[in-house]
Amino acid sequence: MDTYTKQIVPAAQHRLVINNREAVDITGVVHVDSFDDEEIVLETEKGLLAIHGEDLHIKNLNLEKGELAIEGLITELVYSDDQRYRDRGKSFFERIFK
Repeated sequence: MDTYTKQIVPAAQHRLVINNREAVDITGVVHVDSFDDEEIVLETEKGLLAIHGEDLHIKNLNLEKGELAIEGLITELVYSDDQRYRDRGKSFFERIFK
């Protein structure tokens, strides 16, 4: 008998857990558009998400499972459909010649 159990997460599920404003665990991550120590912009199953803070670090990223773990001081979380966040990680020419 196989004792291994695999948890299956529905494709459209998105979960965000914040611990003491110092750690964030996110599921339903599709793509990380850009990141630095003050802002991480990512696409989730439920839209674009910008995470602002101080000394932000990506602790774990697994796009196959749609999981992202971040450490640092979280100051703001913003969901948006605004195109400017989506284009942030692209070069000048990539933004012009879509």
